[in-house]
Amino acid sequence: MNAWVVRTPGPIDTSPLSYVRRPVPQPAPAELLLRVRTCGVCRTDLHVSEGDLPVHHPRVTPGHEIVATVVGLGAGVSGYAIGDRVGVAWLRHTCGTCRYCVRGAENLCPQSRYTGWDSDGGYAEYTTAPAAFAYHLPDNYDDVAVAPLLCAGIIGYRALQRAQLPQGGRLGIYGFGGSAHLTAQIALAQGATVHVMTRGEQAQQLALELGAASATDAYGTPPEPLDSAILFAPVGDLVPVVMRALDRGGILSIAGIHLSDVPVLNYQLDLFYEREIRSVTANTRADGEAFLRFAAEHTLKVTTHRYPLASGQQALNDLEAGRFDGAAVLCNDAL
Repeated sequence: MNAWVVRTPGPIDTSPLSYVRRPVPQPAPAELLLRVRTCGVCRTDLHVSEGDLPVHHPRVTPGHEIVATVVGLGAGVSGYAIGDRVGVAWLRHTCGTCRYCVRGAENLCPQSRYTGWDSDGGYAEYTTAPAAFAYHLPDNYDDVAVAPLLCAGIIGYRALQRAQLPQGGRLGIYGFGGSAHLTAQIALAQGATVHVMTRGEQAQQLALELGAASATDAYGTPPEPLDSAILFAPVGDLVPVVMRALDRGGILSIAGIHLSDVPVLNYQLDLFYEREIRSVTANTRADGEAFLRFAAEHTLKVTTHRYPLASGQQALNDLEAGRFDGAAVLCNDAL
């Protein structure tokens, strides 16, 4: 099969990935063998490729927004059959017995493992995944549109929960890529007023088309104080900017797995009046299931840009350069 591997992590413009031939993997017990149909291109894939995230699995195949057909079943699999369409997301394994798993916070499990970082992901023609961590997908999205839901959508959903936006509240979104444009639609469907701060006229225009009340530069000031905010851009310099845009009691949820250094915060200007900063760490399967139910009931407009599988590295280059709005999706050439 054809697959991308991270040869030597480094800046994406140095071409750290290689397109190689690999044997089709075989499913272990409790795993599914999957024929990849599409795979979304996530900023986390860029962090894995560039070395912002430390190497967990040498020559790993990135990709964790996988839409696939089940073509093989490992021993002991139940709940899936050959031919099923399934989704695979970032979270791949948890222990199930630690105090975090037992209390429903499996995203904090010290033994957690991740698709496209600890194990090979979806920038390939075939992959495997534990059946317990796969998802049945809503029927109202095709293979391209549903791919970004599997990380961009799920993580955005969790980030919105962490932000504790009050009913009818004012939400600020900083950065407006694949995850943010879905999260904005969730918030709008729940009755929020959404203000978007992001670079790029294309992204600002998309935000307004989706129903944002305003769209301005990432360092701009929203037209009214914010009850909550989500930072999607991996730019630590924006943290004090966001904190000063929050109203009293406001919460900033930082959605990314990687963030550049945060400047020194001024307590009086940035944190006083019970303003809070919260991180977002992966997701639970319950988050994924709840979000996919929401997506089935509220058909989201998923802005996508198709790339053939063989153009995986170019898609990451374009993501880094901000050459598209919405989300990029790799499509298996044979489908």
